[in-house]
Amino acid sequence: MSAETIEIDGSQGEGGGQILRTALALSMHARQPFKMTAIRARRDKPGLLRQHLTSVLAAAKLSGAEVVGAELGSLELEFRPGALVPGDYEFSIGTAGSTTLVLQAVLPPLLVGPGRTRIKLTGGTHNSAAPPFEFLQLTLAPLLRRMGARLELELVRPGFYPAGGGELIVTVDPVPKLEPLTLLERGAIRGQRALVRLSNLRRYIGEIELSAVERVLGWPVAEGRIDLTRNALGPGNAVLLIVECEQVTEVFSSFGERGLPAEKVGARVAEEAKRWIAAGAPVGMHLADQLVVPLALAGGGEFATSEVTEHARTVAGIVTRMAGVATRTESREDGRLVTRVVRS
Repeated sequence: MSAETIEIDGSQGEGGGQILRTALALSMHARQPFKMTAIRARRDKPGLLRQHLTSVLAAAKLSGAEVVGAELGSLELEFRPGALVPGDYEFSIGTAGSTTLVLQAVLPPLLVGPGRTRIKLTGGTHNSAAPPFEFLQLTLAPLLRRMGARLELELVRPGFYPAGGGELIVTVDPVPKLEPLTLLERGAIRGQRALVRLSNLRRYIGEIELSAVERVLGWPVAEGRIDLTRNALGPGNAVLLIVECEQVTEVFSSFGERGLPAEKVGARVAEEAKRWIAAGAPVGMHLADQLVVPLALAGGGEFATSEVTEHARTVAGIVTRMAGVATRTESREDGRLVTRVVRS
């Protein structure tokens, strides 16, 4: 790509941190400088929050970037990366901000980087507005490996809002290039299970949540697993539903909140899983967000989903501008939407 700085409006599309994370990943990969304005301008708390700033600082460290505007609350950022620098790194958000979202910003370029890289991230690992660790481990990572990537993920300690303090480790042994991925069918369901994570909370909360899952999906309470986490820094609760199919494993999540009945926590995630099972398409709305950038780095690929979110459309727009590929979405006769990433 050209060294000419690309200017990006951070309020476009979904207008959130996804724009920044996508731009950082593609910038690191292609050594493409960019300037972003109006970062998260339409959010209640606009500008860079702690987890967004951590993404910027981590990307800068990994790529030796020159950065202007890397401050809390900043609405503008200039990022000019150098070459990727493999090695061992540790980054702490300092709050319960999402470690998995920080990883979105830095993982894709490392998959095809110059050497082995190990990153330890500290913060939240199970957050209501982010994919939980299990999604990365069971859904995204296997698909990246199918594309040729070599990576391992480890959950050292879960971190919940508001205490944070969770730790995850990702180790990447890069490959010369990623292979395109085709994911148009999910295949038969081979297994399904429920996992409830509880930290400093009573077991009966998990039992209520599993009962709600049973009422919606018919999954027996006795087959669910309740993990009473002992090493987290504060209280927390996550309900994770895992559906393993021949071609993809999807993970659905819901999180306990103060004042929200446990029955609703379980029912909410069960209804989401039920909709995905009924739709028949392999790629859920959250996975679609995560696949576009790796497919762009691979130079192509396609996947089928039942809906295209504003998040996914926003990612596609940034990819088109920064990665030399185009994304096209077409409707099939069965109602599914097929998104293709092709060289422009």
